[in-house]
Amino acid sequence: MELSIIFDYLKRLEKNNNREWFAANKNEFELARDVFTKFVDCLINEVTKFDPSVKGLEAKDAIFRIYRDTRFSPDKTPYKIHFAAFIASGGRKSARGGYYLHLQPGECGIAGGIYGPQPEVLKALRQSVFENIEEFLEIVKNPDFEVYYKEMYGEKLKSVPRPFPKDFIHGEWLKPKHYCVDTALSDEFFCQPDSLQRTTDIMRLLYPMNRFLNFAVDELYGLS
Repeated sequence: MELSIIFDYLKRLEKNNNREWFAANKNEFELARDVFTKFVDCLINEVTKFDPSVKGLEAKDAIFRIYRDTRFSPDKTPYKIHFAAFIASGGRKSARGGYYLHLQPGECGIAGGIYGPQPEVLKALRQSVFENIEEFLEIVKNPDFEVYYKEMYGEKLKSVPRPFPKDFIHGEWLKPKHYCVDTALSDEFFCQPDSLQRTTDIMRLLYPMNRFLNFAVDELYGLS
């Protein structure tokens, strides 16, 4: 699958991020989008083999639109300069943990977990980590996992949040505002003939963490 088509297009889009150029080159966008869609569909099939919760998901439900919401942003460029998809039960807007793919020239990556959880979800995730800390540490401190995912992504609280004890020895794992991890990868990684398998292998490492997080989410909403 020739993902280099995507990178070639995105490089041109970054230099010509305006509606006139986009419209004049709509066929090029549609070709790049179709290549990405096929890759994501294949990826979903592979992820389903180790995480059956995403069975039935289609690429169209996982892929984010290229159009930017500029209403409240000082940056008025109309288009994103990346292609992205979130593979999770419920699709790209899911509150559950899943598998994120980001293709952008010079800034590619794979991520997983739950980004931006609602307050009640974040509280449930922290409670689960607190009550099952040994199981959680076995996941995030697994040497294979740490090759790609070294720490939780994003902002953290400065102190252990209430109602957890301030002297909890593993309090650092209760401070994240997002329970997600990510790893940066080169453009070349995705342009290799075996990129689908290599991407699948890195996403497979996320499954134990997603399963842990989703158990807490399902319990919260009475789905378990």
